[in-house]
Amino acid sequence: MVRFVRLCFGTLVRLFFRQQSLLLENLALRQQLVMLKRRHPRPSLGLLDKLFWVIARRVWSGWKQALLVVTPETVVRWHRAGFRMYWRLISRVQRQVGRKQTPKEIRELIFQMVAENPTWGAPRIHGELLMLGFDLSERTISRWMKRAPRDPDRAKRWLAFLRNHREAIAAMDFFTVPTITFGVLYCFFIISHDRRRILHVNVTKHPTSGWIIQQLREAFPFEASHKYLIFDRDQKFGFEVIAAVKATRMIPKRTSFRSPWQNGIAERWVGSCRRDQTCWTTLLR
Repeated sequence: MVRFVRLCFGTLVRLFFRQQSLLLENLALRQQLVMLKRRHPRPSLGLLDKLFWVIARRVWSGWKQALLVVTPETVVRWHRAGFRMYWRLISRVQRQVGRKQTPKEIRELIFQMVAENPTWGAPRIHGELLMLGFDLSERTISRWMKRAPRDPDRAKRWLAFLRNHREAIAAMDFFTVPTITFGVLYCFFIISHDRRRILHVNVTKHPTSGWIIQQLREAFPFEASHKYLIFDRDQKFGFEVIAAVKATRMIPKRTSFRSPWQNGIAERWVGSCRRDQTCWTTLLR
């Protein structure tokens, strides 16, 4: 029993002195590293040094406390750079991955059909290509039709229309404003193109066609002084709204799909409202 106690006591003493010796050794090494860093503030590290610290970061939880030469953010940046390099090398495969690329000749043929036949859709062009011997899916044709170069003459004609009829054009649109209760308010406005004057503005939570028609009646109670009314292809501007616009003796002009530049006066006013008001305030209700 006494021998066993002596053995345990001797083991604890050896462990204590061994740990104390290890701590003193670490302290001496750290002091030498501080001296080295004081003499060379930006030591040059090789690729193997960087690799060592990247691996240490993955397998050692206390790696940050042992860093003296570089900062932990630098090691993280090395790891991300190695991650990008690893996947870049893996992605460089020789064989083609994914679906077969559409040949350039077929793409140019689709663009030519779209330019020469503006009323044709994807099903018609798909049938024409099948008769020519090109086996291409209708969805692929639809995707390339969206990338077809636009006719610049149409944009010039629209810009000429805006310049020549500036005094007779009004525009209407919506923009959203978030509230403090995470709700959404829809702000409706009508703006005149000649002096950028706001003709009518109102706010609602539920922008229905009936509500928009009522706003048009309030904005133009009598015969409208403007000849054209520009608005986008929002679903809120349905057939009832178009009929109400025609009832005010104005000609409705809808913009093209995904073309906010065609209603630039209204879009610019929305941007001014957001920069001056809604981006700096939170509405209660």
